[in-house]
Amino acid sequence: MSGTVLSVNVGRAREHGSSRGRPVRSAIRKAPQAGRVALHGEALAGDEQVERRYHGGPDQAVYAYASEDLAWWATELGLDAIAPGTIGENLTTRDVDPNGAVIGERWRVGPVLLAVTAPRIPCAKLGRVFPGTGIVRRFAHAGRTGAYLRLLEPGDVGAGDAVTVVDRPAHGVTVADVARIVQHERHRAAELRAVPELASRLAAWAADAD
Repeated sequence: MSGTVLSVNVGRAREHGSSRGRPVRSAIRKAPQAGRVALHGEALAGDEQVERRYHGGPDQAVYAYASEDLAWWATELGLDAIAPGTIGENLTTRDVDPNGAVIGERWRVGPVLLAVTAPRIPCAKLGRVFPGTGIVRRFAHAGRTGAYLRLLEPGDVGAGDAVTVVDRPAHGVTVADVARIVQHERHRAAELRAVPELASRLAAWAADAD
């Protein structure tokens, strides 16, 4: 099973309006990079995460989103297109389904090895990219969350790299399953306790959800 990286996107923090009289800083808008980009530690070279509780750390070193889902959102929002990196993804993919990826699934991207850890749970920053659209609520219900990934083997990545699924855990719990349970079906939290590869903050949520 394989697809392709259409673009590798990074961004630096900038102001996105204000809230309660304070500037809102975010690096949600990212831009495609020419050439190859180093991926070591917890982020792509040149990429910034402002609220690291939600958008960084070892469990969320990379965020992948499908170009097919960007096209779907463009239609939903009445736009001609949504450029890669607009919603904060580091890897814009083609012929890869991050939503259907199994938690713990391993992706080989060029020389890099990544493991799927979590869905994206939308926050208010997404609403500042598409104001007046109700995007945060709609994102939470659309089942098109994209996937966060942990870095297992560092290297560099670039547009055109193949994305190959090299291992898939037998438990079968997908990114979309986790998003549905966390956002809408809390009574199913026990199902997540049997998923050892789940991002630590969601594992903690599942442990306390009863």
